[in-house]
Amino acid sequence: MSTTEQNLLEAFAGESQANRKYLAFAEKADREGHSQAAKLFRAAAHAETVHAHAHLRALKAVGDTAANLKEAIAGETHEFKNMYPDMITAAKEEGHNAAERSFTYANEVEQTHAALYQKALDSLDNPTETDYYVCKVCGHTHENEAPEKCPVCGADRIAFTKVD
Repeated sequence: MSTTEQNLLEAFAGESQANRKYLAFAEKADREGHSQAAKLFRAAAHAETVHAHAHLRALKAVGDTAANLKEAIAGETHEFKNMYPDMITAAKEEGHNAAERSFTYANEVEQTHAALYQKALDSLDNPTETDYYVCKVCGHTHENEAPEKCPVCGADRIAFTKVD
């Protein structure tokens, strides 16, 4: 891999992280009643997304939908088989309960994501219209309608948001 390609990957990671961080900052600012700061954080987050997408395009890292689904399956599978189990173990050993819960929720949800991506790949040429609902507590992604209780974290149906 060339230095420029490595730099593009690093820049993509940084811009992606900034986007997520700024959105979290915006939520906090909104809760504290600082709407103008929240608006600025959301604008900057959007700009970071523009940068991240430009870096991906420069890397030619976005393929056709089938290739993208396969890459997503591989990424999610790596996370729940390799990445999160070690993180869960370390958090347990260190007594970091919040991290353990966060990693455990993510690990379970990544398995669901891999399965949903596989289902989408299998039906790519003949898809069924499906709605998706995401739990704001753990990120569980559910098809068709929000469940009464989240199967991952136990949150009530009200915690789910429909994604369009």
